[in-house]
Amino acid sequence: MHTASNRSAKLEKKLLHYTGKAIADFNMIQKGDKVMLCLSGGKDSFTLLYILNLLRQRSNNKFELFSFTLDQGQPGWNDTKLHEWMQEHRIPYEVHRQDTYSVVIDKVPEGKTYCSLCSRLRRGSIYTYAAKHGYTKVALGHHRDDMITTLMMSILYNGEIKSMPPKLLSDNKQQIVIRPLAYCQEEDIAEYAALREFPIIPCNLCGSQENLARQRTKQLLKNLAQENEKIPSNILHALQALQPSQLMDKRHWDFKGLESLRQNGGLANINEPVDIEPLMMTDGDEPLPQPQHNDGAVIQFQQSATSQHNQ
Repeated sequence: MHTASNRSAKLEKKLLHYTGKAIADFNMIQKGDKVMLCLSGGKDSFTLLYILNLLRQRSNNKFELFSFTLDQGQPGWNDTKLHEWMQEHRIPYEVHRQDTYSVVIDKVPEGKTYCSLCSRLRRGSIYTYAAKHGYTKVALGHHRDDMITTLMMSILYNGEIKSMPPKLLSDNKQQIVIRPLAYCQEEDIAEYAALREFPIIPCNLCGSQENLARQRTKQLLKNLAQENEKIPSNILHALQALQPSQLMDKRHWDFKGLESLRQNGGLANINEPVDIEPLMMTDGDEPLPQPQHNDGAVIQFQQSATSQHNQ
């Protein structure tokens, strides 16, 4: 028991450190903010709620914290222990019921995953509630591993370099969404949640679907981390160290204008365009991929010099 208590205290100190660092690095919470934390009932959001409440107390209540749980009408949903836990810890909260489960089951074809539609409906409910009650920040429980997994999925399955930013303006432009666990490892969160015995509510919707692309990508990253434990933190650092000149996105780097920046001393006609005839393709050649422009979907990541988090 004493060993478990020591381990819990050590993990709590680590989570407080990295959560506080993320809040400071990205200016997530300001004095007077009304923060609505989205508590799904899982280990991540419960950990975030507990850690944020500690930070609120340590700040002498410089910001408000409210817990919002959406009951989507899933079979087997039981929030009895959640109510008891909230009342015990005296955290303001509401469990709001809105049956999006039936909509998802009705609209998604058999064999397809529910995640996309489910998350859109849930996001709409969250933003509507936050706007109606005047919350300035919406806090989500996504952590480091969620962010790097999303990046890898975007590259592998969508051909885009984007992830979950630590801070963004909501679709309705009324709230700012924050992810204070951006620097925290999932394994630390899982262990801490188990030691704290949070009243976890299992997800019987997406959690029951096997062979999801996200699970495969997570396994890939796990395998790589077994070979080199720094790989996950290196990927996270890559999100903060973009080098547009070393990529191929013409929207973010003026490749055509490089000649004007070239030092003098080259050929006299170096700036004149050259007509190059494209190579003829044979039947065995594959065509070059065409660029896909999706204006508005490109995430502008922070490029501040942040140290690499080798936790």
